[in-house]
Formats: sequence, structure tokens, C-alpha cells
Amino acid sequence: MTESIVCGLIGTGISFSLTPPMHEREAQHHGLAYAYKIIDLDVLELSVDDLPRLVATARDLGFRGLNITHPCKQRVIELLDDLSSDAARLGAVNTVLFDDGRAIGHNTDWTGFGRNLDRGLPAVGLDHVVQLGAGGAGAAVAYAVLSRGARHYTVVDSDLARATALSESMSRLFPSQTVDAAASADAASVIGGADGLINATPMGMAAHPGMAVAADVLRPDLWVADVVYRPAETELLSAARSLGAPVLSGTGMTVFQAVAAFEIFTGLSADADRMTDHMRELLGREEAVLTA
Repeated sequence: MTESIVCGLIGTGISFSLTPPMHEREAQHHGLAYAYKIIDLDVLELSVDDLPRLVATARDLGFRGLNITHPCKQRVIELLDDLSSDAARLGAVNTVLFDDGRAIGHNTDWTGFGRNLDRGLPAVGLDHVVQLGAGGAGAAVAYAVLSRGARHYTVVDSDLARATALSESMSRLFPSQTVDAAASADAASVIGGADGLINATPMGMAAHPGMAVAADVLRPDLWVADVVYRPAETELLSAARSLGAPVLSGTGMTVFQAVAAFEIFTGLSADADRMTDHMRELLGREEAVLTA
């Protein structure tokens, strides 16, 4: 008899997440009976304070695992029995595996961005990389790029204290590399000497249109990456592409997050190319509906 696997996603504002169809389609290719459930705190009129009950219920009901997103990635840690080494270093969990009576936390945010960077921009310069945003995705993105040997990394945020806190935490993890912070007002001067620019802010999303920096800071020799995946082509990427700059969409980060989580939940190898094609199909359908 085929084992039935049930997983879920906990967070706010996630009712239209594309993670469930990505997981379920990949599971079909492996012949798995697999269901992926959305647990949207907004829809259920719950808060992060209800997280202990939700995690315990999922565990009791026999869920194989959970993906965790905003605002629960730090709060969930106290509910777990163990952490992967990377989740422990980052202090954030986005994937929980229930295995042999234990709840184990992982972080596939950083691997998602890292694998997307490796595939999409494999030979770009890493002497100096500037990251816009020190919020939700900030630590994972910085960790991924510093793990790949960035010599100088600058975190820029409208809240200088937040940027400084992230830069200091990364400096402790990567003591042989230079990690510093800058205020948004100084972004143009910092970017002027950089090899690459990463947008780790919500700017560019459908609900947050626009760009986190002025277009005149972009250059043909400045590679640009985004964590936003809806839309896949943000205003930032479009502006950089028009100059001939190498660009990287956030779509791949989302896919590789799902690839890693699927493999953690099932113990099977996911086909990244197949899941990428499916993600493009899903985004294409959304675009068709919006433009109809």
C-alpha cells in the first residue's frame, strides 16, 4: 500500500502560495500519495501565539513536515527537538521534519538562493556584493553569498540598526570576510563600487511596486538578483536587463526552496528542472488571468 504523506505551510497571507501545487505535482511523478495543506494565520484569524498549538496538532495528526514562513521562522525554533547546523547558525527555520517522534528544523531559504545563484549567475564577481534589505530573507541571502566566498558584503537597509545587527551576525559567522552596513541614503555610493546587487526587500512585488533603489545606480557590469518571484520580472530586473546587465529572478530561489523541502520530507531526489518548468507554467497562468 502506498504511503500517504501530508505536509503543510504555516504563515500569514499565504492562501495563494504556489508551493502546494509544486510539491504535489512532483510527488505525482514519484507515484506518491501526497497532500500539501495551507495553514494561513490570517484566514484562520490566528496569530504567531497559536503556533505551538498548530505545530503540535500537525505532529499529532501525522504530518510528515511543515514549511514555515513569516512571521514564524524564529518562533518555531523553541518548539523543535533539534536543528540542522545551518538553521542553528541562522537562527531561523523554514522547514520542519517530523521523524521518529522528533521535530527537526531546517533552513532551505539560504540553499534556495545559493543554488539559484549557482545556476543562474555561475561566474559573476563576488569581490563586493551589496544587499538591499535586512529583513525576513536577509540573513539567508547573506549567508548563501558569503558561503560562496564574497570578500566584501554590505547590507543596506532603511533601518541602519537592523542592517548593523545583520552585518554583525554575519561577521561572526564569516570572520575572514568583510561584512558591513549602510543606510539607504548611502546606497548609491556603496553600489557604485560593487560587483553585484541583491534585492532582499519586498519592493517589486505586486503589492509593493517599484524599486528599492533608483535606476541610475544600475550599470551594465553590475549583476542584479532579486528574491521577489511574483512577478518574475520585477521593475528592478527589467531596468537592469535593459542596460545589458546579468540578472537573476527570485523564481529559482522559490523552486530550490521547494526542491530541498520535498527531498527532506520524502527522502527522494526532486527534479529541479521539472519543478522549474512547473513554476513557470503556474506563473504564466496567473499572468494570463491578470491580463485577460
